[in-house]
Amino acid sequence: MADFEAVNPEMEATLAEAFAEAPAMPEFSGPMIDFRNVSIAFNGRPVLEHVSFHVDRGQTLCILGRSGVGKSVSLRMLMGFLKPDSGTIYVEGQELCGLSEEGMRAIRKRVTMVFQNGALFDSLSVRENVAFPLRERGELDEEEIQKHVSHLVAMVGAEDAADALPASLSTGRRRAVAIARALAAQPEVVLYDEPTTMVDPLIARRLGGIIEGLKKQLHLTSIVVTHDMRFAERLADTVLFLHQGRALFFGPVGEFAASTEEPIRQFLELDAYQLPVS
Repeated sequence: MADFEAVNPEMEATLAEAFAEAPAMPEFSGPMIDFRNVSIAFNGRPVLEHVSFHVDRGQTLCILGRSGVGKSVSLRMLMGFLKPDSGTIYVEGQELCGLSEEGMRAIRKRVTMVFQNGALFDSLSVRENVAFPLRERGELDEEEIQKHVSHLVAMVGAEDAADALPASLSTGRRRAVAIARALAAQPEVVLYDEPTTMVDPLIARRLGGIIEGLKKQLHLTSIVVTHDMRFAERLADTVLFLHQGRALFFGPVGEFAASTEEPIRQFLELDAYQLPVS
């Protein structure tokens, strides 16, 4: 993957302004995200077995591994869409597994997810999709909402498509708009499910630059599911490598790249064979 698109001063200002009115949250001394001994199976087939990892506030975790090892399942459990068969999951010390749906809605105001398909509202324009979480909050007047929307749409390079419907956009542009909509909710944690898969190189560079900018400028806590080691090297503070349902590695990205574990070496060698994006 080529270098990310640089985060220019204008984008930095946009990021700062978009979050300027976010309410201050009380500091918590423990991890922002904490999976403890989590297991889940589908139709009797184990997907994750006794997986533990954590993400500190402001840190970025990249989850790596081959297809079908439970990377995206981890995100869906964190959002409450799936429940683990055993183990516990915490967001800033609050256990998720016993929460009611109302409790999970409160969590989803703080933790948002950017899905592979974007998960945009098909009947709403790009502008209206990004405005939706701002209107849900009910804290801004329409002029302020449109100002925030314009900043966020510009940040992801979708100004020319602001009045278009999602169906008319490419996969990459839908994903970029989904990031803008996620940021409109002013979350504390952003989850990205394969953000650069099946997108063209220019969009991949822009998406990478946006995620990197969020990390550097706003210190958002992030979990990124990806197959791309080069993407992880640019973003990750820590790496979780899943293999056959288990956490084969959890630690700094540099140590992961130097690991001698055979499944990790095979993964890295396969990644190195991918043709570079020019």
